[in-house]
Amino acid sequence: MDNDIITLGHGSGAGLTRKLINDVFHKNFKLPTLDDAVEIENRMVVTTDAHVIQPIFFPGGDIGKLSITGTVNDVSMKGAVPKYILITYIIEEGFPISDLKRITESVQEAAEEAGVSIIAGDTKVVEKGKADGIYITTTGIGFLPEYINLTSKNIEVGDKIVMNGTIGDHTVAIVNARQNLELEPAPESDCASLNDLVQVMIKSGNVKFLRDATRGGVATILNEVAEDTGFGIILNEEDLPITESVEAVCGLLGLDPLYLANEGK
Repeated sequence: MDNDIITLGHGSGAGLTRKLINDVFHKNFKLPTLDDAVEIENRMVVTTDAHVIQPIFFPGGDIGKLSITGTVNDVSMKGAVPKYILITYIIEEGFPISDLKRITESVQEAAEEAGVSIIAGDTKVVEKGKADGIYITTTGIGFLPEYINLTSKNIEVGDKIVMNGTIGDHTVAIVNARQNLELEPAPESDCASLNDLVQVMIKSGNVKFLRDATRGGVATILNEVAEDTGFGIILNEEDLPITESVEAVCGLLGLDPLYLANEGK
């Protein structure tokens, strides 16, 4: 791999991403787990994430809202209750302050809705042309109730896959905005915090493992589960929840909805 270069495929969340993590980062950092969040001590769960997206504002959200909901969801997938977020802005010279204010207001609104507190942060400004407007990085902290242990090791033959809604909405909203496809009504991102829903689900006592199907979509997550467990997974295509907008864009551009990102599923 030493003679290779990084491609956009390495950021897709699919096989190249997993290979990059295993060959470079996991090999050197000796990471205890490759989950999106990790339990460190005293039932504390921590995650970190970087958020880059164009357009910065899109139907259903913006980079500010996305940075909070994505972080909240990564903590929540461990079964933990998210409490605190640290946030950093990397801002390109010339970026409109009005947009920065709008994004920051969105950050605070999303944090309040999720019941988390922004407790620290940082800003850096880079030369014009050295960034794509604005990037945001976050670290999320939550706490795991004593009775919860969600892991793929819990999965058994015969277990069911449950989705909490339609798939592919986020990617289609972004593609529609980028390509000016002018779909009516314009598809909206499903960008949302799932922490409250997760806690309700867990109380049923029937949840063994959770993942949010972001980069790489549902198929990538299920491929990882199959690899980790050694079990085969069967999906009935006619049962997949897909909106007409997602079907239309996938048909037009030759995309597979199972590989499209979600931000609230």
